[in-house]
Amino acid sequence: MIVDTLEALEALYTPAPAPASTVKVADRITPHYRALIEASPFLALATVGPEGLDCSPRGDQPGFVRIQDERTLILPDRRGNNRIDSLRNVVRDPRVALMFLIPGSGTTFRVNGQAVISADPELLASFAVDGKAPRTCLVVTVAEAYFQCARAIVRSGLWNADAHLDPRSLPTPGAMLAAMSADAVGGADYDRAWPERAAATLW
Repeated sequence: MIVDTLEALEALYTPAPAPASTVKVADRITPHYRALIEASPFLALATVGPEGLDCSPRGDQPGFVRIQDERTLILPDRRGNNRIDSLRNVVRDPRVALMFLIPGSGTTFRVNGQAVISADPELLASFAVDGKAPRTCLVVTVAEAYFQCARAIVRSGLWNADAHLDPRSLPTPGAMLAAMSADAVGGADYDRAWPERAAATLW
């Protein structure tokens, strides 16, 4: 059965949300919410554009997202693969969603809002690490901010070290690239070189 109306959907999810699910939504970064952002070293950035949706990881030292004021967050765009899928979307559709994770905590934190891309030299310089500034920053105007309960983290065992896989049990980036490119890109040499290359290009 396909659920294709709001009425049918809401009938499956009763009772209505309890106050704890709704009173937590703010239109700004509260002092408690500030503490969550400052503790987080990782977020997922969701954007939308003419070609469709994108969800991209962003990670840095805890507190890497700057709280300019209670309604403005600034996110440096560190070195990556230059696909700029998220940024292409933001140029054409400013809507963004952020989900922050905090290692060891079941609480996740969400922000919905609109973003612009800044290449202001002074702003970029203020985010420099080891003398290397990001190429751009994402300036997010907060529309909604709220925390999410821990059920998903608890069910997944995300922070449970006993549940962690041995990375060697998974396909390597080099193997996946080789398979997708008929061995033109990737392979064992790619995997061997990656740790040193990544360490030299983090910033």
